[in-house]
Amino acid sequence: MSEDQYLFGPIPSRRLGLSLGISPIPKKTCNYSCVYCQLGRTNKMTNERQEYVPLEEILAEFRAFLQRNHDYDVVTIVGEGEPTLALKLGQLITALQELTDKPIAVITNSSLLAEEEVRAALMLADIVLPSLDAYDEESFQKVNRPYGRIKFQEVFEGLRLFSQEYQGQLWLEVMLVKGLNDDRQALLQLKALIDKLKYDRLYVNTPVRAPAENWVRSPSPEVVEKAAQLLGAMTIDSLAEGSFYSEIEDDYAAVLSIIARHPMNQHEIEGFLASRHCADKESVWVKLKQNKDVEVVSYKGYDTYRLI
Repeated sequence: MSEDQYLFGPIPSRRLGLSLGISPIPKKTCNYSCVYCQLGRTNKMTNERQEYVPLEEILAEFRAFLQRNHDYDVVTIVGEGEPTLALKLGQLITALQELTDKPIAVITNSSLLAEEEVRAALMLADIVLPSLDAYDEESFQKVNRPYGRIKFQEVFEGLRLFSQEYQGQLWLEVMLVKGLNDDRQALLQLKALIDKLKYDRLYVNTPVRAPAENWVRSPSPEVVEKAAQLLGAMTIDSLAEGSFYSEIEDDYAAVLSIIARHPMNQHEIEGFLASRHCADKESVWVKLKQNKDVEVVSYKGYDTYRLI
């Protein structure tokens, strides 16, 4: 992982392999404040599309990355919020495709697919990974907590239209939260909606990392497996995840650069330091625990570290 402003990784992704992330928006800039978000609560709620980050600066960083590293499987436009808020998303995708022969993926919460220009931009991507966690307005408000003007039916209709038009790979994801959308009735309602979509893969996910709200829990493995069977989906928990990587020489700085975009639990940090043959792990842990910008959240028996 380099000290770039807009690029991060490559990091291991259960779905995409070794993913080079690109963030075209500032941290926690989103039109949802999902209860399960691993980055914590959204503190910059907006539904305005604009050029938050200069397109040429992103491309300059990507060109520089290519000069020193070609070890990645996919370029993923994901951001630290909702990437479709980036006004020049289509131009970014096209420019990246001119610079690499690796696939360009976009991970989206589906919120802006009702807008024709957003669908047109995403049409250019090789892989689009939209989410569908809710099945009606009430569940939408409970799970995703959208920006005021966003309505569930409009979001779903945008997703349906896009799925019918899109010629690339569409990998749909459902995030299950215990007590909110994991009972049989909720799953049947989700299935009725999913059956109206055209997609290549369907994944069921659970809050693996520390969520925005401390009351959020994952459904039991048995419930997740039943949900996957009912929906005809794969479970992301069953997919293997690779190892973290960073180009930064200083071990502590390398950990900080990762947790700024992708939270890590204590075992992942320990494994990462071991893979780098870190000579003084203890000093890294001391610095992490003393850093007031590092939030430590206990979840599922692990301590997860993320940069506030």
